[in-house]
Amino acid sequence: MPVYLDHAATTPISAPALAALTKVISRSGNPSSLHGAGRRARATVEQSRETIAAAAGAHPTEVIFTSGGTEADNLAVKGLFWSRRDADPRRTRILVSAVEHAAVQDTVEWLAKSEGAQAVWLPVDEAGTLDLEALKKELDDGGADSVALVTCMWANNEVGTIQPIADVVALAAPHGIPVHSDAVQAFGSVPVNFKESGLAAMSISGHKIGGPVGVGALLLGRAVALTPVQHGGGQERSVRSGTLDTAGIAAFAAAARDVTENLAAEGARIAGLRDALIAAVRQLVPEAVLRGTDPALDPAGRLPGNAHFTFPGCEGDSLLFLLDMAGIESSTGSACTAGVPRPSHVLLAMGLDEDTARGAQRFSLGHTSTPADVDAFVAALPQAHARAKTAGMAGHQSSIQTASTGG
Repeated sequence: MPVYLDHAATTPISAPALAALTKVISRSGNPSSLHGAGRRARATVEQSRETIAAAAGAHPTEVIFTSGGTEADNLAVKGLFWSRRDADPRRTRILVSAVEHAAVQDTVEWLAKSEGAQAVWLPVDEAGTLDLEALKKELDDGGADSVALVTCMWANNEVGTIQPIADVVALAAPHGIPVHSDAVQAFGSVPVNFKESGLAAMSISGHKIGGPVGVGALLLGRAVALTPVQHGGGQERSVRSGTLDTAGIAAFAAAARDVTENLAAEGARIAGLRDALIAAVRQLVPEAVLRGTDPALDPAGRLPGNAHFTFPGCEGDSLLFLLDMAGIESSTGSACTAGVPRPSHVLLAMGLDEDTARGAQRFSLGHTSTPADVDAFVAALPQAHARAKTAGMAGHQSSIQTASTGG
C-alpha cells in the first residue's frame, strides 16, 4: 500500500464518519419535507448541527451548512462585502493576507474586477505570518471607514503557519469591522473556538477532518448581516438555499465529534511524527529548507501534521512523481491549484524567488499516519531526491501574476 502524506488535501474518512454516512444514506427523506421521513431527516440535520457547533465553539444557529470550504469562503467574503457596502457605499476595501487559499484569493480578485472592491493584500514575514503592523496601518492610515471586511486564514494550507487571529480581531473590533477566517486547515488540528475568537464568520470543511467530500459549514455570528450568494428555498437562515445533504452532514458531525474529543492526544501524536519526518529530511538532505514556522522554536505556531520543504535544484513536480513511484504520496502545495505549472503564491509572498519556490514539497500527516509511514518515506527520499536533482530545473519563462506580486 502507498504511504499517504497528503492529509492536508483530503484525509481518509474516519470510522465514526463512515458509520454515520452508511447509516443515514440508506434512508429517504428531504429535511425540508413535513412528512415522517422529512422530519426524521430534519432531526438528523439538527442533531448534527448541535454536534458541529459544540465541536467548533459556536451556537447551533451559527452553523450554516455548505458544500465545503470553497463555498463557505465565497459566501463569507462576497456576502460580507455586499452587505457592508450596501450599508455604506464607502466600504469598498477588503484587507486580505497575501497567503490565502485560492477560494479566498480568487473571490477577492473577482470582487475587485466585477464589483468595485479594492483588494489590499497584507504582507507576511518569511515564515508566512501576517504583518500585524501593516494591518494596523491600513486601519489607521488607510481609513477604517472604507473597509468592508478583513479576511485572514487561521492556518496556512501550504506551509502550516498558524496566524495570530486573536490579534487580527483585536485590531478590527474597535472599528466595528467584521473578520472572516478560513479555518479549513485549523479545525480538527488545533483548538478552534468560534465564540472566543470574536470572528464574524469562519469556514470549515468535512473532508479535512475525516468526513466526506462535499460538505462543510460557514459559522456565522447571529447578529452578522450577510447577503446570500444563491437564492431558492430559504434554507439555512435564508443565507444558503438548497436541499441539505443529510447523510453528508451526519458524517461531518461524527467526524467533528471524533476529532475534537481526541484533539490534544492525537495532535501530540501527529506532531511527534512530523518532527521525526523533519529531522530525517534535514539529516538526509541538509540543503533542504523547512518553510513556515519552525516547531522547534515555536511548537504552537505550526499545524501538527504539516512539514513543508523546498529542495534546491529540484523541480517539485519531479520529486513528487519520483516519490509517487516509490510509493510515497505527497504534494507540491495546495491540491486546489495542483497541476498548474507555477510557483506557489504563498512562497512568493514569503519572499522566495521563483526557482526556489518551484522546489517545494509538502508532507502532511493525519489520523491514519504511523511511524512506519515515516520510516518508508525516509527510505524512499534519498534516491528520489538524487534523481530529481539530477533532472534539475526545467527551463521556463514565467509570466505569473499573483496577489503577492501585484497581479
